[in-house]
Amino acid sequence: MNQPLPRAVWVFGLVSFFNDFASDMVVPLIPILLAGVLSAGPLELGLIEGTAEAVASFLKLWAGRKTDKIGGRRKAFAVAGYALSNAARPLLALAGHWATVLVLRSVDRVGKGLRSAPRDAMVADAVGMDMRGAAFGVQRAFDNAGAVLGALAAAAVLFWLTDNVALVVALSAVPGFIAVLVFAFGVREPTTIPRETPLPALRWDVLGGAMQRILATLCVFTFARVSDTFIVLYGYQLGLGSIELLLMWAALNLMKACSSFLGGIWSDRIARHHLLVLSWATWAFGFLLLCKSATGPELWLATLYVGVCAGLGEGVERALIRDHSRAGEAGTAYGWYYCLTGFAAIPAGLAFGAIWHWQSAAMAFSFAGAVAALCALSLVVPGQPGPSVPEQVLK
Repeated sequence: MNQPLPRAVWVFGLVSFFNDFASDMVVPLIPILLAGVLSAGPLELGLIEGTAEAVASFLKLWAGRKTDKIGGRRKAFAVAGYALSNAARPLLALAGHWATVLVLRSVDRVGKGLRSAPRDAMVADAVGMDMRGAAFGVQRAFDNAGAVLGALAAAAVLFWLTDNVALVVALSAVPGFIAVLVFAFGVREPTTIPRETPLPALRWDVLGGAMQRILATLCVFTFARVSDTFIVLYGYQLGLGSIELLLMWAALNLMKACSSFLGGIWSDRIARHHLLVLSWATWAFGFLLLCKSATGPELWLATLYVGVCAGLGEGVERALIRDHSRAGEAGTAYGWYYCLTGFAAIPAGLAFGAIWHWQSAAMAFSFAGAVAALCALSLVVPGQPGPSVPEQVLK
């Protein structure tokens, strides 16, 4: 990367920072709220997290596709998505039953469905192919940095001001509102040109072999990408207090922030799929460490390691999707990505929660680790997505 990243990438990063600041004042408290207040367990958490990710899957594909059809005008969808999520999330403070948490988390994810594909397409369109990994690395680093400070802010409020979890959830509305304002007034809609030709049919066989393979692999990997809230639930069952769990959540995301930034930069210098193999293979070992964690210090070490492995591939995945998409169809490509992984999230969350409920947490983490290892192996099998292809080939 010889040139500095454009201003737009840093603004996108700032938006992600404040949005995740708000989100992670709330999300790590959800398993505590469920287990400690609403008398729910891992099965309900799996249903909530899986449904929340999947409920907006069609919307993610529709939003990405729609912005391609209208010539790349994506800002309105992204602003609406951020606004909806940050309006619904603080209402979790009023939840009196786990079903209410399910509904509000789903509304939150509807907002994510509206914004995710258009925003990622805007990030990809802001830079050339040689800076794409760095751009997504920065965006993911800001995102995870916001999660760090969000969890620390929640811990500080609980420690110094109140032990009322609902109040912390309600206060998340403040950074959420800032995120909406920054996107609304800080992001400029680029000049767009109306499409002269219609988009190809929205069919799987139109995507091309390389895109199909990477999407299918990412979809299967969803069964390994269990929600970080399960680590919090595991810590809660080991006897860790709410404040310590928030600090552990912050440390997890700090590791993600550092490794996602480095991973994005490295992926512009070496084949992206090599970094993805490294991320997934080491992540598989991280699940083994979680299985063996029986004390607080052991869980801390395993969590920090998992954070490094997880962050390493975050920006790489998104850069790969754009690398294999056709010109003028970035929104559709990201829509497919979020749609497929979102739908896989329901059975993935239920499977993980059910194994935990009827077997053990160690068995559930072992299952996720096995899936991660198989997905890493699949990327080194001949015929799987290889080094990024030149953009002109896709036009």
